[in-house]
Amino acid sequence: MVTRVLFNEDCPVCNAEICHYRNYAERKGIELYFDKLGETDLSLYGVSKDQGAKRLHVISDGQVIHGLPAFRKLWAEMPRYRILAILTNFPIAREIAALVYDKILAPILYRSHLRRLKKKSEQS
Repeated sequence: MVTRVLFNEDCPVCNAEICHYRNYAERKGIELYFDKLGETDLSLYGVSKDQGAKRLHVISDGQVIHGLPAFRKLWAEMPRYRILAILTNFPIAREIAALVYDKILAPILYRSHLRRLKKKSEQS
């Protein structure tokens, strides 16, 4: 089954990280598909544009996964990053990593996204 990754190409951090993964996958011949939030039919992921900007979404085996589990699925597909998938799946590490991603990192990136959108609309 094909794994697809939805990412916010307008977020400099998200874009840089996902482009790194995409380049790695291409170099290694790993079949992953990367969908830009602004250019994708979001019904495929079952999310709105706003929901898609809030955290990473991955489709694997027909199932939509979001947040840290989405990262774990993506990392598990790539040999160099499998160790991250394994380490962040141990019970204590999983809880800490999910807390850091869901309560700190993703909200910071999302607020930055909203500021960029506001600034862009004010300039128009």
